[in-house]
Amino acid sequence: MGKVQKNIQYYQKDTDAVEEELGVWQAKGLSSAEAEKRLEQFGANSLEAKKGVSPFILFFSQFKDVLIIILLVAALVSGGLAFFGQGEAEHSGLTGADRTKYLDEKYGITQGAVVCDAVIPECGYYEELPDPYPAEAHAESEGYTESLLIFAIVIAIAITGFLNEYKAEKTVEALRKLVSQNAKVRRDGKEIEIPASEVVPGDIVLLEEGQKIPADIRLLEVKNIRINEASLTGESQPVSKFTDALEKDATIGDQTNMVFSGTFVASGTAEGVVVGTGNSTEIGKIATLVSEVETEQTPMQKKLDALGKQLGVGILAICAVVFIVIFFFDREVMDATLAARLIFAFTAAVALAVAAIPEGLAFVVRISLALGARRMAAKNALVRKLSAVEALGSTDTICSDKTGTLTKGEMTVRKVWFSDDTYDVTGSGYNQKGEFSQGGHTVKGDELAAILRVGALCNDSQLKDDHTILGDPTEAALLVSAKKAGFDYEQLNKQAKRIDEVPFSSDRKRMSTVHKVKSGYYIATKGAAESVLEHCSYIMLNGKKVRLTAAHKKHVLEANEQLASEALRVLGFAYKQAAQLPKNEKAIEKDLIFVGLQGMMDPPREEVVEVVHRVTSEAGMDVIMITGDHAATASAVAAEIGIEGDTVTGVELDKMSQKEFEKRVEEIRVYARVNPEHKIRIVQALKSHGHQVAMTGDGVNDAPAIKAADIGIAMGINGTDASKEASDMILLDDQFLTIINAIEEGRGIFDNVRKFVNYLLSANIAEVISILFGVLIFQDLLLTAAQLLFINIVTDGLPAVALGSDPAEKGIMRFKPWRFQGDILNKRIWTEMFLFGSLMSIALLIHFGYVFDGPETDTLAKSVAFIGMVVYEMVRLIDIRTDYHIRWFSNPGLSVAIAGSFALLLAVVYVPAFANVFGLTAVSAVHWYIIGAVSVLLFVLMKIANPILDRVMPDVPSA
Repeated sequence: MGKVQKNIQYYQKDTDAVEEELGVWQAKGLSSAEAEKRLEQFGANSLEAKKGVSPFILFFSQFKDVLIIILLVAALVSGGLAFFGQGEAEHSGLTGADRTKYLDEKYGITQGAVVCDAVIPECGYYEELPDPYPAEAHAESEGYTESLLIFAIVIAIAITGFLNEYKAEKTVEALRKLVSQNAKVRRDGKEIEIPASEVVPGDIVLLEEGQKIPADIRLLEVKNIRINEASLTGESQPVSKFTDALEKDATIGDQTNMVFSGTFVASGTAEGVVVGTGNSTEIGKIATLVSEVETEQTPMQKKLDALGKQLGVGILAICAVVFIVIFFFDREVMDATLAARLIFAFTAAVALAVAAIPEGLAFVVRISLALGARRMAAKNALVRKLSAVEALGSTDTICSDKTGTLTKGEMTVRKVWFSDDTYDVTGSGYNQKGEFSQGGHTVKGDELAAILRVGALCNDSQLKDDHTILGDPTEAALLVSAKKAGFDYEQLNKQAKRIDEVPFSSDRKRMSTVHKVKSGYYIATKGAAESVLEHCSYIMLNGKKVRLTAAHKKHVLEANEQLASEALRVLGFAYKQAAQLPKNEKAIEKDLIFVGLQGMMDPPREEVVEVVHRVTSEAGMDVIMITGDHAATASAVAAEIGIEGDTVTGVELDKMSQKEFEKRVEEIRVYARVNPEHKIRIVQALKSHGHQVAMTGDGVNDAPAIKAADIGIAMGINGTDASKEASDMILLDDQFLTIINAIEEGRGIFDNVRKFVNYLLSANIAEVISILFGVLIFQDLLLTAAQLLFINIVTDGLPAVALGSDPAEKGIMRFKPWRFQGDILNKRIWTEMFLFGSLMSIALLIHFGYVFDGPETDTLAKSVAFIGMVVYEMVRLIDIRTDYHIRWFSNPGLSVAIAGSFALLLAVVYVPAFANVFGLTAVSAVHWYIIGAVSVLLFVLMKIANPILDRVMPDVPSA
């Protein structure tokens, strides 16, 4: 027992040796006491459960972004300075002799003069007394206001991301199949049913049709058993299993005397001994492989982090410059003490730096991704991670599993060879709609009645609906082809009731059934063409029974080879009618009439051919097929879909060095007979060439590669829990077309992110330039920190959020992937932003200078600058959006947001309660006319400049 649960090649041992090594006898099974002992020794037969996502951890994971961290630091610094400034004010206010001395030095007022707080009567006129520490008078309230506002924004960002990702996790949990599974075992010589989790190594398990296999099992006894291993190997056709030991090493798909946990019994029965449970099963090994794959940042996360670092460096530089300018050049603080000047300069620099940070950026990015995720969900694509929304847009390579993704995973008859003619069959999967044609002309199904009737009667499967069957998929395909000709197999079985059968076996390679009909007995036979022909004495040609000759046999086998060369699985069909019931197997299959061949395959989904063509020819993306199926089948399906390139098998891949493989990887388009380790290697080799890789799949064997890819996509209907857990996105309809729709949405999201980042930073650049040169030229701040914060968060924030719901530009899939793989802000966009920021700043400074005429006009000048800043930023938004050729009213939310921003602007300027809080006042109509005229001028200048910038700095692929 010491070797149990290790990677032992039980398939190379005969059944007696396996029983002896595991300490069990098939007829008796384990004793209850021994089973209990082994359960304690090896643990429950279940994979190590993945801990559920903690809402607490999920919430705090939202604070990882660089921009969020910068905002938090800015808020803490701003609040800390406000607190520190308050303490300084308590000790630095001028009273008594100090105040009299100041007035004497400043105004020439003698010590005996009476000094009031607001006026100086002795001067002969009333004058507002300047505050020797202007910044300190408001630093406390503004600092705390800024700090609280920023904290509120950060919390809002975190809540938005948390709610979307938590909801997605809950949806994933709802998709899991929670039905408890049982297993039938033999213990103490009795057959009992136990929970699958209690199965232990050495248990004798009894398997039957439709059952999910509970553990890795070495077969001891079989009866026509066929296993659907698609979820593990990717092979679409059920595999026949036997008990004979294998002499050589074999891959999972070739271990014909083993069945594996998580696969299904398609037909037949068997008994076997458990050799692996829990994490020691093949599925368990894959689960371990998944956990070892490191998760990388998505392209969007990398870009935002890079942008955040650039902004961080830029903001530190701004802090330094503003501090120096105010400390050395602001005349209002030149007469203050050194400590007071330091505090004022430092406070002003930090306040401006806080305003320079695009506080709304992280929030708007998160909102935009959330809106994109919502739109994707409406298109049957469930996004588990918000960052995956944009990652799809930059995808240039789709690695797709064949079975269940490019194909339906449902066998379909494609060709019928009957009476020396070949007929095409339309339709896909188990959908019963389809037609028969020959040479492009439709043929009535009843012309093929003789062969289709045999396939329907010699059959153990059942059709539940257009997507669900019970039994062998190959036999289900025969029922569907009969249905397309109008045969109701249930009615047919009533008319020809089965009374006997000779089952399929690996030696016989055929199956026969005997039916009671009105005229006597009807025998139907199907199987490998060679095997069926051996028992035929006649062949049906042109509706007549003809003696079968050697020439006929040769012709049939040539037709069989031709269909097989098209990657079809071919079966031969024969029948006979008898007046008397045949007495034995030999009599049943004697003197049969050969009627023809049916060739079937798991065909491509109907919409996939067009979609792949669109993706490869228009969007410049590559589609790569990765499957566990045989090379011939994979190549045939790829050719039909339109995937062109080399085909490589897993065995060939193993023979290549990593260097050789990376050299060839961009030429290979089809990978066949591969295992999970191969899939990871393929994804990593593609990524080494700089490709943004999306990996799709539904099986357990796909999970490691799904996790390793830039964007992992699982199937929601037929996908296994393992593939869903490893994915970034789940297709709720299992349609390949949904992937393309999601990519289109992702590209639109990238454009939206670029639009509002461009918009927000253009505004911030203008603000920084204006404030900096305002201090240099006028020794005054054009706008206070509170006013800037209001603009950045409120009046800018509403339109920026609305931009996130912009539809994708029409025809966006015509662009090549590199357009969406570059930086969010490239040199071209940075240049455009600085150009607009400079023009806008010049306009603001001129207008401010026109109004500003000393302290008594300061409030009016700031109000003009405040209105100009908001209006010009709206002009910038319209300028940016028109570059994307999107109809204006395609996003009504944006119109509402702009109107809302203007309403807030008017309220802050013209409602006294709000105006007093922000230090603003009403402005006359003439200033509005000036702002309107400048707005038109700015828009025209940018429309002239943009084409010039396009020529000087064309958008090209990044190196």
